[in-house]
Amino acid sequence: MSTPQSLPANGQLAGDADWWRGAVIYQIYPRSFQDDNGDGIGDLAGITRRLDHIASLGADAIWLSPFFTSPMKDMGYDVSDYCDVDPSFGTLADFDALVAKAHGLGLRVMIDQVLSHTSDQHPWFEESRQSREGEKADWYVWADPNPDGTPPTNWQSVFGGAAWTWDARRKQYYLHNFLSSQPDLNFHCPAVQDALLETVRFWLERGVDGFRLDTVNFYFHDQDLRNNPPAGGAGNDVPDINPYGYQDHLYDKTRPENIGFLKRFRALLDEFPGTAAVGEVGDGERSLQTMAEYTADGDRLHMCYSFDMLGPDFSPAHFRGCIEKFEAASEEFSQGNSWPCWAFSNHDVNRHMSRWAHHAEDQVALAKLAGSLLMSLKGSVCLYQGEELGLTEAELQFEDLTDPYGITFWPEFKGRDGCRTPMVWEAAAPNAGFSTANKTWLPVTPPHAAMAVDTQAGQAGSVLEHYRAFLALRKTRPSLIKGDIAFIDWDGGLAFLRRFEGECTLCVFNLAQTPARFSLPEGKVTPLMGIVSGTAAELEGFGLLIADLS
Repeated sequence: MSTPQSLPANGQLAGDADWWRGAVIYQIYPRSFQDDNGDGIGDLAGITRRLDHIASLGADAIWLSPFFTSPMKDMGYDVSDYCDVDPSFGTLADFDALVAKAHGLGLRVMIDQVLSHTSDQHPWFEESRQSREGEKADWYVWADPNPDGTPPTNWQSVFGGAAWTWDARRKQYYLHNFLSSQPDLNFHCPAVQDALLETVRFWLERGVDGFRLDTVNFYFHDQDLRNNPPAGGAGNDVPDINPYGYQDHLYDKTRPENIGFLKRFRALLDEFPGTAAVGEVGDGERSLQTMAEYTADGDRLHMCYSFDMLGPDFSPAHFRGCIEKFEAASEEFSQGNSWPCWAFSNHDVNRHMSRWAHHAEDQVALAKLAGSLLMSLKGSVCLYQGEELGLTEAELQFEDLTDPYGITFWPEFKGRDGCRTPMVWEAAAPNAGFSTANKTWLPVTPPHAAMAVDTQAGQAGSVLEHYRAFLALRKTRPSLIKGDIAFIDWDGGLAFLRRFEGECTLCVFNLAQTPARFSLPEGKVTPLMGIVSGTAAELEGFGLLIADLS
């Protein structure tokens, strides 16, 4: 378990201010982690009770998906009060207790900031829609209709349909990149930026260690309201049945003005030493370049992740290509100083154990290989709750769904509920230990219950114990945390070196079911995980080698 660390006066953990560089961040989806009051919905007190599991895993920080006051049309990503806790999750006192417990375990706390849009029930929007003349009249993106009454642009909503909704009182359309109940804030208005930064300061002063920024490249829109051109095919951020992917999103997101706001955001964080931010970038084929640009120069975000490794591709060429493309963009924007954050699963996509299941008959071996690969790449890492158990996507019925995205595109796209089902703790307990309620907000499926924490903890060969062992090894190897990366050409899989301050770690992964032979490079190879024989390593299907090279 992590050793408790001392707390300075401002609440943040003492120690390396660069802790985020190479950190392992464990994502918690609050509705699904632990229900403490028995209502079938996870809460902050439940998270606090289960923090020991994350500390014993060896993570450096937690990322809490939204817990703010919300009508829950998009499960908390529609905020109606940025500075309070939704009653379904508890109170501000519960949050303070969570932070104190996490810090006592040596875990930093990052929270999800949804700045691009609010709920339509937020007081700001309720005031803005009253009149074109009020104090907050321009706090959201309003536009007159075309002469024929149609929306002002061809922009599409990620969740389906036009990105514009008519408001009869103002006789204008308002922009929403997601649900119509999630109106977009107008970042071209300085007062909006000021107000949002004050909500960020509220949580910094409460002791949080950082933020995950939702849809960070969606903040600004083109003020000239130009139409997006066609993309020529679906992008990699949405399923191919969604027309959103058929536009090249030049004008409704990733606008150049965004850099200025990111610098303001970073300047605020810099007032609280040791805090950090990771941004979510959904920018199609440009995502890796945008990641590098948004983390350049040390005055923007600390790190970003994209959807490039959250898709179906499971091949050495794909993983290497993503890393090399980011590294090239990093050189272009910041002489190699940009920093990525990689993930294989999260609350927005099918779990990787289901996306990649057809590659392997041995699912345990695949789960171990995937986790080891992710935690060996150059960059920070996000692990999604249940990933350390090897959880697959839950199979749900239409009547179980809560996700508006899935409900709209069912059955061709089943939405995001299948990756959001409750965490499983005790296989034989009601709802696998998640809740004592008769009915939980999403069901606990029997295949998940069979993989509960108590069935894997202390069991040699389990996915959970492999994650613990790999994270423990990683903490002893600075090169795996902050080192650079250099790929080794090898037809049998993926191989690379991580180097940092004189230490060199050799990482070799066989991404196939069939055995593979890897010829060792020159130097003394000392295995840390895996086996070598003479001048080669014989890797079983989905086998790996982690070794010191000197």
